[in-house]
Amino acid sequence: MEEIKNNKILLSVIIPVFNEQENLSSLYQALKTLLPTVVESYEIIFIDDGSSDRSAIEITRLSTVDPAVKLIEFSRNFGKEMAITAGINMCQGRACIIMDADFQHPIEKIPEFIEKWKQGAEVVVGIRKKTKGQSLLRNSCSFVFYKILNFISSTAIVENSTDFRLLDRQVIDAFNCFTEKNRMTRGLIAWLGFKRDFVYFDAEPRKAGRPGYSFIKLVHLAMSTFVSHSLIPLKLAGYLGIFITFVSSLLGSFILVEKYIFNDYFGFHFSGPAILAVINLFLIGIVLICLGLIALYIGNIHYEVINRPKYVIRKNVQEHTNNL
Repeated sequence: MEEIKNNKILLSVIIPVFNEQENLSSLYQALKTLLPTVVESYEIIFIDDGSSDRSAIEITRLSTVDPAVKLIEFSRNFGKEMAITAGINMCQGRACIIMDADFQHPIEKIPEFIEKWKQGAEVVVGIRKKTKGQSLLRNSCSFVFYKILNFISSTAIVENSTDFRLLDRQVIDAFNCFTEKNRMTRGLIAWLGFKRDFVYFDAEPRKAGRPGYSFIKLVHLAMSTFVSHSLIPLKLAGYLGIFITFVSSLLGSFILVEKYIFNDYFGFHFSGPAILAVINLFLIGIVLICLGLIALYIGNIHYEVINRPKYVIRKNVQEHTNNL
């Protein structure tokens, strides 16, 4: 990161917006005051995600008085993940910071993000220690979500990590190679790897307005994340089939031996319907195993279709040596 000290730093601040007209002016003023003290040049990219209020109008007004303010306006609501993706795709900075417009991501932490970036971190992740005023239900659901995701996924995601994060240009370029549509940005960034560091913060309550993410949307995002980052949900039928087949085989063998070899010596006296039920259980297990085998092929199709990069290069030592 030595060249950062010698070159002009351009930071892109990416802010997804959905019905945030009450927060935009004060957010801009706060950024306008802070950013010149930490970077030499910057851009503020607002992505209006199909807002039904005057958010787009307010951003347009800000862009007319400050050329550093840029607006990406969606034709309709495509969701926060797509808004963040658009901002990352369009940003021009040597690094970008993603943050919400509701003041829950503390602006005063931005210098800490930039300092860790200058020290060599290519991804700096904001970790929420607590959210003031957040319900017990949301806290519990968040805890369960990360536990399940890290259990079934091969890519570990730090608990309580947020979209409030800084990405180096290398990470931005690698992220722009992703083509999948159902995505969780923080999960894809975790998959990329790179050198990372963390900034911890307490999230304040929203300054104004209502949350754009309803509980139903959060559940939908969680399910999409499970599917895109793990094949275990797809393989569950196969695992269940193996278990059912194994148990029913043991039980069926015991029934045959007890009834037809020992002639009900142990006194169980298994009836015909009971034997038929065990046979049905065994056949169900076979069917589920077959579904699991089909799931393996579907899983291979899934990985091919999402078309993620085969690998990501952080530094090419050979290329660097040749340039010396």
